[in-house]
Amino acid sequence: MTAQLPEDLQALGISADAPFTPEQRIWLSGYLAGARTAVTRAEPAGATAHPPVHVLYGTETGNAELVAGTVASRLSAAGAPAEPVELDQVDAAALAAMDRVVIVCSTYGDGEMPDDADLFRQLIESADAPRLESTTYAVCALGDTAYDDFCAAGKLIDARLAELGASRALDRVDCDVMWEDQAEQWYGRVLATFAAGGTAPPAPAPVAAGPRWDRRNPFPAVLAHSVRLSGPGSDKDIRHHEFALADSGIGYAAGDALGVLPCNDPALVDALLEQLGADGDAPAGDRPLREALTYAHEIVTPSRDLLAVLAERGSDDELRAALAHPDKAAREAYLWDRDLLDLLRTARFRCDADELLGLLRPLQHRAYSISSSPLAAPDRIHLTVASVRYRCGDRAVGGVCSTHLADRLAVGDTAGVFLQPNSTFRPPSDDAVDMIMIGPGTGIAPFRAFLQERAARGATGRNWLLFGDRHREHDFLYGSELTGWAESGLLTHLDLAFSRDQAAKIYVQDRMREHGDRLYAWLADGAHLYVCGDASRMARDVDAALHAVVAEHGGLDVDGAEAVVADLKRAKRYLRDVY
Repeated sequence: MTAQLPEDLQALGISADAPFTPEQRIWLSGYLAGARTAVTRAEPAGATAHPPVHVLYGTETGNAELVAGTVASRLSAAGAPAEPVELDQVDAAALAAMDRVVIVCSTYGDGEMPDDADLFRQLIESADAPRLESTTYAVCALGDTAYDDFCAAGKLIDARLAELGASRALDRVDCDVMWEDQAEQWYGRVLATFAAGGTAPPAPAPVAAGPRWDRRNPFPAVLAHSVRLSGPGSDKDIRHHEFALADSGIGYAAGDALGVLPCNDPALVDALLEQLGADGDAPAGDRPLREALTYAHEIVTPSRDLLAVLAERGSDDELRAALAHPDKAAREAYLWDRDLLDLLRTARFRCDADELLGLLRPLQHRAYSISSSPLAAPDRIHLTVASVRYRCGDRAVGGVCSTHLADRLAVGDTAGVFLQPNSTFRPPSDDAVDMIMIGPGTGIAPFRAFLQERAARGATGRNWLLFGDRHREHDFLYGSELTGWAESGLLTHLDLAFSRDQAAKIYVQDRMREHGDRLYAWLADGAHLYVCGDASRMARDVDAALHAVVAEHGGLDVDGAEAVVADLKRAKRYLRDVY
């Protein structure tokens, strides 16, 4: 069912089925409302309205986009026209012409720039970067204090703009994963700085058919179906889960993610209580200690605060030396297969429950790419999840949310969920455009959704999928569906790379090079290229293969291939959902 489009947008001739998320509709409406307000306030004749504010963002999971959209709509409502624009859409000339700039940028992985901000990073770090003496700016950085390079992307942008001569209007704000309260305070400071004199209140929330589901108020979705996808001989445990949307009012799109709020393993909670010598029924804030450890805190991965305390007060010399090691890689190697309980035991560290809780991070939701299209499954959301399992000494340890879904959530049980829109990762809006998808392992998830979408829409564009894993017999996820789509013609090409089925390992990037002439020809004809999966190795290898293919088949040198790939990114024809 198509959502009603605000009258402002209808008046511009934008159709009700335009591919905007609910958030984008709100932002567009807010922007137009702000523009009207600016015109209304332009009295008497000749008075000057607030100049525009350029709100730029770089996002990986959609949070920075949401923050940027919110601050833009509030600025517009206060009379300072603003609209959110991705950082990579800004070139040197455009940046040099901007007088008032607000930037929201997230950091992902090990201090990495979001995909839609990396070209902007290259721009401001280049020797040809424009001088910005006439620019006033503010930066909001989003990150995760679990990583050493907390908010590295936002910090880099903030520092580099200052080096280029721009004036910092506000001190940078660095938001942790629980960013909502910090962002709310920042909105007020931005309005006071960039819309001074504006009396309009923050843009009101839209009238909704039901409650707004988010991390603080998740929808209790019923697990309607769950099945293991990987075969009995696989060394992986990959599951297909389906959550019923019921009367939630949640409307999703192919490319979106679903946030799931997990609970910690009761057996691990018991072991921690035993290690602490604590009573699970003892009060811990507003709840019993056992409940706090089960529902409120991360108890698998140790926080940086806790690691610092263990390095200072732990009784084990090897552990203290490892945690204090100046080489980050050496520290990470030591911590690789050690969880919180193991570290507490090794350190022979004792503290009371209140102190420990103060050193733990809040229990976070996990976001999973949705593997269904609402055109095929309007009442359910499908997920494709690899259960994380490893050994810690003589104990089996599992990923918090993946094993919660696989082991502790039965069909009929409920889990708290909420939608994480990802408007930057969508199948082509033009059904005649060709689509290349590279998604090994669970990276297949959004592409299953894309293919369902294309089939339901009767898209005429060609579809090419490159999928890989270890063994075809046990790891060919959704194998019957994919081969059926290949036989029906929905998939023009299905190229597979099962790395362990022959002596020499073969990966999706090898298939890219093998079919480099076809890949280059499709891109030259306007195809969109999508990549989903592991960021640390696969996505880097695929990117290197893409550059090599473009150089070889386009007759280009390294710089020429780099320029072509950059153009693909700017045109939103090379998109990644990596983690």
